[in-house]
Amino acid sequence: MSLNLWLLYVSLAAAVIASPGPSALLCVSHAVSHGARKTIATIVGGITASMTLMALSALGLGAVIAASDTWFQAIKWAGAAYLVYLGISAWRTRPAASQTDGAEQVDVDLPAVAATAKTAGSAWKLYRKGFMVGIGNPKDLLFFSALFPQFLDPSAPFAMQMTILGATWMVLDGSIMFAYALCGAKMMARLATGGAGQWFHRVTGGAFIAAGGLLATAQR
Repeated sequence: MSLNLWLLYVSLAAAVIASPGPSALLCVSHAVSHGARKTIATIVGGITASMTLMALSALGLGAVIAASDTWFQAIKWAGAAYLVYLGISAWRTRPAASQTDGAEQVDVDLPAVAATAKTAGSAWKLYRKGFMVGIGNPKDLLFFSALFPQFLDPSAPFAMQMTILGATWMVLDGSIMFAYALCGAKMMARLATGGAGQWFHRVTGGAFIAAGGLLATAQR
C-alpha cells in the first residue's frame, strides 16, 4: 500500500469515526458516570465490534446481508431495540446524592450508591455495552464491505493489507473515542450530581432513543 493511499484511508476513516454517533455518545455517557479510565473498557468493546464487522466483511458476509433483506432487518431491529433500551436506562438513572444533603442521609445512602456504581461500572458490563452498540448496526458491515475494496491492491498480499487497514482503524477508533471520553470526564464534576446530572441523563437517554429510531428507519 502506497503512502498516499494510506493517508487517504486515514483521513476518510478518521472522519467516519469522529462523526458523532451511538458509540461516541456511549463513551461520553460512561465517562460522565464512571470516569475516563473505566470508559476504556467501553472503547475496547467498540473496537472489538469494529474488528468483528471488518472480519465478517472480509469473509463476504457484508455482501450476503446486502442481498438479504431478512438478515439486514433482523440486525437492524436488534440494534435499534438495544439503543432504545440504553436510552430508557439512561433516562431512569439517578445522579449521586448531592454533597449538600444532610449527613444522616449520606450515611444511609452512600453504601448503596457505591455498591450500585461498582456493579454498573464493572469493566465487563462497560465492555459488553460498547460491543453491543458497535455490533448492532448493519450499515457498518455494509460500509466496511464497500470501503475496503477501494484500498486493496489485488496484486499485493491480502492478509498484510487487511492487517494494515485493521490496525490503522483500531488506533484511530481508540484515540478518537478516548478523546470523547475525556470530554465526558471533564463534564463529570459539574453533571454527576444534582439537577444538572439528572438532566444530562435525560438528554443522553433521549439521544439514544432517537438514535434507535433513526437506525430503525435505515434502509440498505
